[in-house]
Amino acid sequence: MTQSGAPVIRVTDLKKHYGDVKAVDGVSFEVARGEVFGMLGPNGAGKTTTIEVLEGLRPPDSGNVEVLGLDVCTHPQSIKQRIGVQLQSVSLYPRLTVTELIDLFGSFFQHHLPTKQLIDAFDLGERAKAYSMNLSGGQQQRLSIALALVNDPELVFLDEPTTGLDPQARRSLWDLVKGLQEQGKSVMLTTHYMEEAAELCNRVAIMDHGRILEMGTVPELIGRRFKERAVFFDTTPKLPAQRLGKLGGVTRAAQEDGQTVLYSNDVPDTIGGLLAMADELSAEPRNLGIRQATLEDVFLDLTGRALRD
Repeated sequence: MTQSGAPVIRVTDLKKHYGDVKAVDGVSFEVARGEVFGMLGPNGAGKTTTIEVLEGLRPPDSGNVEVLGLDVCTHPQSIKQRIGVQLQSVSLYPRLTVTELIDLFGSFFQHHLPTKQLIDAFDLGERAKAYSMNLSGGQQQRLSIALALVNDPELVFLDEPTTGLDPQARRSLWDLVKGLQEQGKSVMLTTHYMEEAAELCNRVAIMDHGRILEMGTVPELIGRRFKERAVFFDTTPKLPAQRLGKLGGVTRAAQEDGQTVLYSNDVPDTIGGLLAMADELSAEPRNLGIRQATLEDVFLDLTGRALRD
């Protein structure tokens, strides 16, 4: 990651309300040049509204928003020539071919990359003459990112870029995002996939109910809240939560989606106590396992609920 000079995004106390709904409620953050910055949160957290304000698609109610050193309210057209935007839902002209679509989008900009260069870069050569409506989901997503890069932007916005894709197509998109950073581009993406945020982002902002709850690198986010490892198993009423929380080494206990998680700073002591308790109560802890704390644990600790893929 090459980070130098002024940030490519600077947001201070951004607010955007719809009636009584506080879609974005006082958000502040910066994105460094050359960084992949992620906003992680559930649907309705305010991620898309935030990114749409940055792209100049929605006006902010209040706050200061700068993109590439320019105010989004006073210089929207100058900014749009220098950014690339891949929207959350891919809606392409169904009866235009891949080549025709890239040509069309290129015509919107003062400077644009050669169509063949983009087709080759995104492995769309065999589909160059195919109608967009006949592309697979993964091919449509690759095309939508190619269209976002048609003007060779300095900063690329990707809103939920892999939603609805199968695991293979998702990983293919991840490689494309990594390639953008290697080219020196800055990337801001939104996602509700924990693994995606951990894999791609230099820093992550965890967002919920219009606010940023925590921000930092993935190791920083985990390290601030967890020094322990997690002991997990299927929740059963035969193993009462009150007693589990008092087992040796356990610093806190949580239950979510049918799973009990015990955060422990002494795993052997916790496991020994758990098995003794299970034997006493004739209740086997099924699917017992141990792992390091993850972003999922951070989100659960911050919001009281899990963020499931």
